[in-house]
Amino acid sequence: MSNDYFRFKQFTIKQGGAAFKVTTDSVILGAWTDLSEAETVLDIGTGTGLLALMAAQRSNSVITAIEPEKGSFEQAGKNISSSPWAGRISLLNFSLQDYVATTSEKFDLIISNPPYFTGSLLNPDRGKAMARHTTSLPAETLIEASLALLSEHGSLNLILPVEEGIRMTALAAKGGLYCNRKTYVKPMFHLDAKRILLSLGRTKCECAESTLVVETEKRHSYSKEYIELTREFYLDR
Repeated sequence: MSNDYFRFKQFTIKQGGAAFKVTTDSVILGAWTDLSEAETVLDIGTGTGLLALMAAQRSNSVITAIEPEKGSFEQAGKNISSSPWAGRISLLNFSLQDYVATTSEKFDLIISNPPYFTGSLLNPDRGKAMARHTTSLPAETLIEASLALLSEHGSLNLILPVEEGIRMTALAAKGGLYCNRKTYVKPMFHLDAKRILLSLGRTKCECAESTLVVETEKRHSYSKEYIELTREFYLDR
């Protein structure tokens, strides 16, 4: 059973009321994303509030976090309000579709660990189904909304399974968002990449490509690059 909380160096995530718990995927995305030029950030589907809080810790950005599922929204609110950065994070109980229809705000950076299941049966738990199945947020909708919400030099930052990431990159390019940075995430040195990190922007340029290995030859023996990437967050770094 998952713990009811997850303690990081500068904040704690309580997750009992959230449909989707803290994952390594989200921690990697939050640590990998380049926030150096971002004055405004949008976290789509914030869940527990993890990505919004990681962005707040790593920057001086003003952050908007949206979450459509009520239980997750309420849990994120508690986590954000108890953090050191509550004054810089606005939490809204909106789906992306509703939010983009009601705002004129532009963001320098959008971050999301989006739903990616496409062919599987829906989870009977509605909240979990929303968190992980594309029926709640199709890739096409995410791209279209990002084009409407991004500032001129803004970027969309995602983590996805490799196949879905390749599909997302192709769809985004058709709409006018181009991959400028990507990192393949391998669980261990000898295994194929299972995830891909993407940074997409309006400018078409050569995409910088790299690989991140999480563990070495055995479980919980972490690579030097993974330890360095997550050093600001995990208590044992």
